[in-house]
Amino acid sequence: MTVCTDDIASLEQEAKEVRRQSLQIIHDAGSGHPGGSLSGADILTALYFGGIMQFDASNPKDPARDRFVLSKGHATGLLYTVLARAGFFPQEDLVGYRKINSKRNLSGHPHPKTPGVEIATGSLGQGLSVAHGIALSARLDGLDFKVYTLLGDGELQEGQIWEAAMSAQKFKTNNLIAIVDFNKVAQDNITKDLKDLEPLEDKWSAFGWEVIRIDGHNMTEVMGALKRPLDKTRPRVIIADTVKGKGVSFMEGKTAWHGVAPGDEDLERALKELE
Repeated sequence: MTVCTDDIASLEQEAKEVRRQSLQIIHDAGSGHPGGSLSGADILTALYFGGIMQFDASNPKDPARDRFVLSKGHATGLLYTVLARAGFFPQEDLVGYRKINSKRNLSGHPHPKTPGVEIATGSLGQGLSVAHGIALSARLDGLDFKVYTLLGDGELQEGQIWEAAMSAQKFKTNNLIAIVDFNKVAQDNITKDLKDLEPLEDKWSAFGWEVIRIDGHNMTEVMGALKRPLDKTRPRVIIADTVKGKGVSFMEGKTAWHGVAPGDEDLERALKELE
């Protein structure tokens, strides 16, 4: 189990190990999504190992826990690696990734049977609505937990995202923190060539959200945004500018590495670059 720390150098090293292990299990499975797993690694490392999220891995259903929803549900190579390293289940169980009848239900998209997973996701555009509902439940139950959700930039083109954004503002759901993994590359094209999201800050601001924009690979900026005190009446969105395939030169910014597992030679080269 990785010890939580706010030391930036330690978190940067942990993010590097998360990237390496994510690529390894995707390679071993022969399928998965390396590009988006690599782009979100710094964000999830900060959340789980930077003392941001409050959770007890030995008691994953603790009512007081903070919740995390992986809206971009295809990035399970990243999520399962982080959950295993955080102690929700043994790291050796990652051998079952994307395999039938795996010990921890490590399917290609998250399933709540997996320790640490709150809800099934992967039908893109739905995660923010679900996260908002969970955040509202805290108010109804008199609990003081936060709900974090990681969105892909491609799924921001879904109308349901903006319906949820309006609802969260309407109900002043200030314990909801959305993080956009803005890696600018969708499944088969550059995001702006599908539908240009910019000016993205202005859009979220117009919907009544508190908006923070950061370099999603600068751990100091990531931690600073996540540690900032919440607004009293507004939900928060952190727009994290990232690079798809971050850390592996031949994957960076390439649509080809959205959903293709690295072969033996690709993996060896990638792991060497991430040393």
